Amino acid sequence: MAEFPKLYNAILNGDESTAAQLTSEALKEGADPSELITRWMIPAMDEVGRLFEAQEYYVPELLLSGRAMKAALEPIRPLLAARGVQPTGYIVLGTVKGDLHDIGKNLVGSMLEGAGFEVHDLGIDVPQGKFVEAVINRNPDILALSALLTVTMPEMKKVIDALIEAGVRNQVKVLVGGAPVTREFAGQIGADGYGENASSAVTIARSLLKK
Repeated sequence: MAEFPKLYNAILNGDESTAAQLTSEALKEGADPSELITRWMIPAMDEVGRLFEAQEYYVPELLLSGRAMKAALEPIRPLLAARGVQPTGYIVLGTVKGDLHDIGKNLVGSMLEGAGFEVHDLGIDVPQGKFVEAVINRNPDILALSALLTVTMPEMKKVIDALIEAGVRNQVKVLVGGAPVTREFAGQIGADGYGENASSAVTIARSLLKK
């Protein structure tokens, strides 16, 4: 079995160009795409999450590692698609209506992709109808809602209510997060999970898929 610790370190250290280069070289040498992901890339992002939880890494380091992971995945995705390899799960992500913040959302998206999820990002200031439409048309496993402003937190409940009204609430797990959001609030609005930060969002997303 081939050894690619440099790829692991490039992602861990947030070296985007090196991660992309090493992945391309490994594939040319005949490395198995799935093995690169499961043995080197995902463990690197898991370690990034652990360092963040231990307060040894902060948001800038998370962003850099997320970008490095994304760059490394680029040459691999077409190969996996050709093989019919399925992602860990499919997640639709967006910042709720009235909120224009996207750094936290982008960070969560990068961490989820690094964990093997396929992520479709609806962007910022997303109205309820667009979330409902995405659930109906894309049939995701998880709908992840982000809010950074206290005044936009009620939009999360409105999205869940809209899902209920459309009759699709039971077909998707709802994960919420953002600086002002709390576990208690998530429970009050009927969300299935709460991610305190990007690292915990990955853990919660994995647990939701097992339920």
